[in-house]
Amino acid sequence: MDKASVIGILIGVICLGIVFVEVSHGNFAMFYSLEGLLMVGGGSVSVVFMAMPMDKLLMVPGYIKRFLFNKVLAPTEVVKLMGELSEKARKDGILALESNITNIKEPFLQAGLKMAVDGVDPSTIEATLRLELVAMQDRHKAGKKFFDLIKVYGPGYGLVGTLVGQVGLFGNLAGAEIGALGHMLAVAVCATMYGAIIANAVAGPIGDKLGLRSGEEIVNREMMLQGILSIQAGDNPRVTQDKMLAFIPTTTRLKLKAAA
Repeated sequence: MDKASVIGILIGVICLGIVFVEVSHGNFAMFYSLEGLLMVGGGSVSVVFMAMPMDKLLMVPGYIKRFLFNKVLAPTEVVKLMGELSEKARKDGILALESNITNIKEPFLQAGLKMAVDGVDPSTIEATLRLELVAMQDRHKAGKKFFDLIKVYGPGYGLVGTLVGQVGLFGNLAGAEIGALGHMLAVAVCATMYGAIIANAVAGPIGDKLGLRSGEEIVNREMMLQGILSIQAGDNPRVTQDKMLAFIPTTTRLKLKAAA
């Protein structure tokens, strides 16, 4: 479970809850508008169906899971793991890594090491793994795109709901029925509120987090790729580690070198 995501959700829910209680004094029904929900919720759903293919939409649960759970190895863990593999390959030969492959849970690294142990040409290994990187980036872009669409069009449909409510408000001015006027005004304001909340408190943060996660995973896999090629080339473990450290900030790099 990603602690930062959970903390952010809790803070947002608590703050919204406190404000809602203070404003409504417990009468939460005043924040409910069926018309607003249909306009913003239904409108946002219609947009993602129009803009994205069905196979990408079926992956939405996976996008949300990726937001809440971060299973990517930390860069420092990648450095340590590749350093250990390099030491073993240098000492016992690259074929000795075959016993380690089954214990590695990262599919990308596992596939690369299998090819290296099987003696596949380095250029073929690099080309294959880079194709995997491209495919991964495409999947990640789809996840971010889903939430970006909601972020953009959710408030847009909120604005449409506001305009519809205003039309109803002006249309009922002749009768001067306060209840009808108040209902139409509530539709207008609630639709705007729903659009703002879904964009700024839900879709926007999730999309931004997925974008950051994608960047982190790309860097991690690039580190693994360089480490695999270095191990296969028979480089000194220190050289392999230095290649890994090139991807890490200087302060963290110094700490790792001091620990080594």
